[in-house]
Amino acid sequence: MKTKIITIVSIVIFLILAGFCYFRFYFVFGEGVKAGELNYMVYKGYVFKTYEGKLIQRGFKGQTAGTIQSYEFQFSVEDKVVADSLMRCSGKEVELHYKEYIAPLPWRGVSVFVVDEIVQVSK
Repeated sequence: MKTKIITIVSIVIFLILAGFCYFRFYFVFGEGVKAGELNYMVYKGYVFKTYEGKLIQRGFKGQTAGTIQSYEFQFSVEDKVVADSLMRCSGKEVELHYKEYIAPLPWRGVSVFVVDEIVQVSK
C-alpha cells in the first residue's frame, strides 16, 4: 500500500514538472512579424554557440518636439540556413517571422524571440 502511494505521488510530481518545463521552455507564447533594418547577425557563445541578431525598427516622432525614437528587436535564430541568409543581409530592410517563448534555452539562444523565417528582404 505504501509503495503504491509513493508511486502515484512520484508520477504526479513528474507530470507536474514535465508540464512546467513544457510551458516554460517549449510553449509558443506568441508569433508575429517584425520589420526594420538588420543591424547585425553574429554566431557566439561560450558553451552553446548560437546565432544572435538585432533589428532596428523605424522610429517615430516622440512626445517631445523634434525627437525620434527607435526600437531595437533582439532575437535568436535556431536554423543555420536562416542565420546564414541573414548574415548576408546586414544593413538591409527585412521582415522576419518570429516565435516568442516564455524563457530562453541555452542551446536555442539568449533571447525569448526566435526567428524562424525571413518573410521579405528589400533595398
